[in-house]
Amino acid sequence: MVRKRPNILVTGTPGTGKTTTSSALAEATQLRHINVGDLVKAKNLHDGWDDELDCYIINEDLVCDELEETMEEGGNIVDYHGCDFFPERWFDLVVVLQTDNTVLYDRLTRRGYSESKLSNNIECEIFQTLLEEAKESYPQDIVLPLKSNSIQDISTNLSTLTEWIRRWQPST
Repeated sequence: MVRKRPNILVTGTPGTGKTTTSSALAEATQLRHINVGDLVKAKNLHDGWDDELDCYIINEDLVCDELEETMEEGGNIVDYHGCDFFPERWFDLVVVLQTDNTVLYDRLTRRGYSESKLSNNIECEIFQTLLEEAKESYPQDIVLPLKSNSIQDISTNLSTLTEWIRRWQPST
């Protein structure tokens, strides 16, 4: 089955603006926004709680099983801070949002992140962990890093992505 609408993965370290960008993009394009973190909680697609990391232990197989049919249909914006467990065939574009460390630190501090969770996420951004993960998991030509430091960046990114969706053609 050939998809009539593209699937986009929006990934990045927590606090880079994935949900803000994904929600606005879904509204602008009428694509479906899937927040994987919310899905995991709502459908119990996890193996319990990690006290040290202060988050659910996601069951990647359950998540992929839950999303398979929806992804085959196309027209989805998937929002998650990881990307290496999703099947490569699902995505036409992988957006990696990146934020300067000082901006990210302030955002995560406002969220009330613990010191260890804060430093872990800042380190991920410093070492560009998510960008490297995306480059290792998907074809280079579909991985698109975008700066996400300000409202202006988000607006520019929305324009870029909306135009990409408008021009997208299904592969035959």
